[in-house]
Amino acid sequence: MNELIAMIQANTAIAVGMIFASAALGTGIGFALLGGKFLEGAARQPELAGMLQVRMFIIAGLLDALSIIGVGFAAFLLFANPLLAALQG
Repeated sequence: MNELIAMIQANTAIAVGMIFASAALGTGIGFALLGGKFLEGAARQPELAGMLQVRMFIIAGLLDALSIIGVGFAAFLLFANPLLAALQG
């Protein structure tokens, strides 16, 4: 029984690490693409730079929210693992 608990905790730690890594990688790639496209649009039509900047910040907030949801889910798995609760209950 202790071996099963240890295996679940180890696999959960690996999953949490993968969630953190994919959230960081996805956010980094998303911000790189977003910033590049914003600079292209602002260079092509400088008079629309203000409107593009507002829209860029809205998308940046949504992009951050997605990674924060992943981090919250990973913290839930790390501190209140439902797999361990089902095993102990």
